[in-house]
Amino acid sequence: MAVLLAIETSCDETGVAIVKNRKVLSNVLASQIQVHRQYGGVVPEIASREHLTILNSLIDQAQHIAEVDWSDIDGVAATCAPGLVGALFIGMSAAKTLALVHQKPFLGVHHLEGHIYASYLNQPELQPPFLCLLVSGGHTSLIRVQDCGDYQTLGQTLDDAAGEAFDKVARLLNLGYPGGPIIDQLATRGNAQAFALPEGRISQADGTFHPYHSSFSGLKTSVLRLVQKLQYQSDRLPIADIAASFQETVARSLTKRAIACALDYGLDRIAIGGGVAANSGLRSHLQAAATAHNLQVLFPPLKFCTDNAAMIACAAADHLDRGHISSLDLGVYSRMKLEDVMQLYL
Repeated sequence: MAVLLAIETSCDETGVAIVKNRKVLSNVLASQIQVHRQYGGVVPEIASREHLTILNSLIDQAQHIAEVDWSDIDGVAATCAPGLVGALFIGMSAAKTLALVHQKPFLGVHHLEGHIYASYLNQPELQPPFLCLLVSGGHTSLIRVQDCGDYQTLGQTLDDAAGEAFDKVARLLNLGYPGGPIIDQLATRGNAQAFALPEGRISQADGTFHPYHSSFSGLKTSVLRLVQKLQYQSDRLPIADIAASFQETVARSLTKRAIACALDYGLDRIAIGGGVAANSGLRSHLQAAATAHNLQVLFPPLKFCTDNAAMIACAAADHLDRGHISSLDLGVYSRMKLEDVMQLYL
């Protein structure tokens, strides 16, 4: 496979990586969590400014760690969709400039395709078809992976993403931002059966429920009502028990849908991607359920679960090896269906 330098700036993580043959030569990341924590979430304009401030130094650092110069690099890539438009524009502009100056092919990469390719970084021998459960702060999807650029979304959240629900519940409990790691830590000390919380279900026209779609808005509201009820009864909230019960409900809901989808479509492997893939409750539930149904579940290392440039480089390398390149006129998109990924290439 080709050697790709990739830039990831879709939200609040600035990443630069160099990947060869699905092997990570360098992967540097600058987090903005401390900057945005005081606001309780990501502020788009601040995110863009932070990307602009740090990006050049990260590019130099990535090349230094990988011990490569521009003669060793076959192409330059950047995330172009979906994400915060201003943030995406910073990374795309830098990648296009580098490609133009060093006369390298440029590739725009779909962020969700990057999360799919995170599994290849730990399992380079992995080949489609397989099912990908992509769970992050902005996305919760079940995707049938047929080939590079060939995807079918079989299930998705119709309101809040799983990671978004973690952040909102953490804010409700005054736990800070980001909510996922905090709730995961608290859940280890709590009773997951302390409170019965509802799994969101999506009704269909025939009166049944969609087997693969998710909903987390109602769960978040249920936690709110539970907290209000408990505060009325006592000054002390059993926060660890609430966190454990919430996490248990999310993990059970996602596991049920992923296993059903894999079995129904005859897919014997489930690759997990996105920040929520780091959640210990989800990992435990999925591993147990997959083992019970003779399915293989693949979790990327924690460093590749959250946004990073290595997964973008890996996806771009596969596209470039197949002759796919992007126009320097390619724009950035706040939204784009994964099924439209091939529109990014000439």
